[in-house]
Amino acid sequence: MKKFKPIILALLLTACLTGQALAEDFDGSKPLVCANIEVFECQPGEQCSERTIESVDIPQFFVFNLKEKTISGTLPDNTVKTAKIESLTVMDGKLVLLGAQNGRGWSVVITEDTGKMTLTASDEQAGFIVFGACIPK
Repeated sequence: MKKFKPIILALLLTACLTGQALAEDFDGSKPLVCANIEVFECQPGEQCSERTIESVDIPQFFVFNLKEKTISGTLPDNTVKTAKIESLTVMDGKLVLLGAQNGRGWSVVITEDTGKMTLTASDEQAGFIVFGACIPK
């Protein structure tokens, strides 16, 4: 058992340092590439339903340029969509982004230790929830 203690200690230290390095990647200092994986549309009085990325007219991938405070992505027809990030906050191990565009408000929450992302967008007629994952660019 004594042989394993240094190995276990080294593995724990490596895991802690890796977790810290990953968290630093999501602190707003580096651009992020996020893949949109699942999309749900919700309307008043109806159950939410799963949609495809193409049917809700959003890019499969977003690039979050946190220094320039922009989000951009390219649609299948090569149209580039860009939005301005109005607010960027890092708190409780999460990167929180807020903005508004074309009559909709939106928010993005990215968990620093996993890169998992949830994006929500809504107006008076519908709400959208997008689940995805991000990596540093």
